[in-house]
Order: sequence, then structure tokens, then C-alpha cells
Amino acid sequence: MKFDNYEVRLLTFNDLDDYFLLVENNRKRLEDFFTGTVSRTKTLEDTKDFLTEIIQKKENKIYYPFVIEDSNTKKLVGFIDVKNIDWNIPKAELGCYTDEKYTEKGITSRAFSLVVDYCFEEFKFKKLFLRTHESNLSAQKLAEKSGFEMEGKIRRDYKTTKGEIVDLLYYGKLGN
Repeated sequence: MKFDNYEVRLLTFNDLDDYFLLVENNRKRLEDFFTGTVSRTKTLEDTKDFLTEIIQKKENKIYYPFVIEDSNTKKLVGFIDVKNIDWNIPKAELGCYTDEKYTEKGITSRAFSLVVDYCFEEFKFKKLFLRTHESNLSAQKLAEKSGFEMEGKIRRDYKTTKGEIVDLLYYGKLGN
């Protein structure tokens, strides 16, 4: 999936170094709400094990990791994952983060919309959802811009890296 000077594609093991740098350069911003990613990618060796695991999940069709790549520099500038898949419904949760240098440029919105469309068309999901903390205004704007509707607040739904259990806003979008 391409737009402007960017490509959205599935993560491969060849992305190891660039993926580690993406997380490392944004670790502080990601630590509270991407606890699994942050805790599993502290070193390049840890990241190698983590990528091996998530690529296996992709093969098993229970998780799909997408990267946003700058076509000119070949640098990874963002990540979107399709997770918590329930093929019985069928539905899935989306999550994403973008390198701080690439925020506020519309890149994430365009890439996210492409992945949403892909999920409905290719995977035939009937519902997509995302959860975000009420302090994450960017995620709320992204959800609304992509046609997701706020369905409510789930109380005490997530444990942060610091161990705090917090409420999350739940957004959903229905497919055909």
C-alpha cells in the first residue's frame, strides 16, 4: 500500500535494526501504553526474539504487524498492528505509533486508513476497534478521522508500565 513517499507493508525480519531504532528513538513516548513492545525490545537481541515471535503470529494469522516506511530513505517511521483478532466475530483491534519526527504530518492518518480498508477488504472483518487513554488526543483524532465512533469508556482496562490500572476510551468501526 503506497501513498506520497511512503509504503505501508507487513513487517519482515529484515526490518530488525530499523524496528529496534524506531522503538528506541521513541521509547519514552511509548512506555506507558505499548508496554509489551517496550519491555520486549530493550536490546537488539531482545528485539530479535520479539520479531521472531510476532512474525510467527503473522504466519498463524493471529497478529499482523505493519510498518510505515519512507520510500526515499527506507527508514521506518511508524508501526500499525492488527491484534486481539477474533475470527469468530470476525473483529480485531488496531494499534499504532509514529516516530516523533513524523507526527502531525498526516502520515499516520493516511497509513492507518489504508490498513483499515485492507482489514475490511482482505480479512473481511466485520468490526475494527481501538482503545486509547483519554490523554491521547492524537489517537482520538486519528480514530474519528478514520470513521471510528466512540463506543464508550472501559473502566480499569489497562495496566501501564508503572503498574497503574487506567480507563480506556473504546472506538469502533463496522465493516460491511
